Amino acid sequence: MIGAILCGGQSSRMGKDKGLLKLEAKTWAQTAIDKMAVLSLPVVLSVNSTQYSEYAAIFPSSQLVKDDESLLLKGPLCGVLSIHLQYPSEDLFVFACDMPLLDPVLLKELYTHYTSESSFDAFVYTNEKEPEPLCGIYKANGLAQILNLYRMGQLARHSMKFMLEHINSSFIALSPDQKTSFRNFNAHSELNGL
Repeated sequence: MIGAILCGGQSSRMGKDKGLLKLEAKTWAQTAIDKMAVLSLPVVLSVNSTQYSEYAAIFPSSQLVKDDESLLLKGPLCGVLSIHLQYPSEDLFVFACDMPLLDPVLLKELYTHYTSESSFDAFVYTNEKEPEPLCGIYKANGLAQILNLYRMGQLARHSMKFMLEHINSSFIALSPDQKTSFRNFNAHSELNGL
């Protein structure tokens, strides 16, 4: 398994690259890497082509996976499938960089579900019955199915939530006290208090 930190968004509402924002002197990308360290997994960062040089100045280039230009996709799904194309036999633990409040205990909990329930292709939390696909585990076989649907033109919507409807997914409901872990930040005005 590989930890896959998603940093490749446009960050248009934030006005600057979210992965390079700082929290206690660390970039959000580094904060996400540090949280994944509880699982002792190798970690890669998903970036788009416009971000690559800025990230390469901070992180080893071997740790960066640029969006695959053969995929006519945008958003997180492009990043996830780009990593899958580079590491087709690896299951991916996907984690978006814009969730700096996430408690690493939740990463461990999800990993425990993955190790104990082998029949599923994806493992994600739900918040008010809505999936939280940007902190989830996706098995290589499930990602291969999605890639195949995309290549056959049968992936009607290019979203992570839509993808979950097409693979055998295990959903774990968040308890009320866990929900703040999944607060993500999209605009500069939301950063007060961080």
